[in-house]
Amino acid sequence: MREGLIPTVLGTVVSASGATLLSSKYKLVGIGVLGFGLAHVVLGAIDLVEHR
Repeated sequence: MREGLIPTVLGTVVSASGATLLSSKYKLVGIGVLGFGLAHVVLGAIDLVEHR
């Protein structure tokens, strides 16, 4: 399995769950979860590009 694939997939799942929280009464929590997920996507993508 390629290095960086797991953080990228996990970040996508976390970002999607954070996006669903944005429409609820927990908007601030949703923003935090979305940012955390997007950070994982970016760091995983960097690993994928770096270790071709």
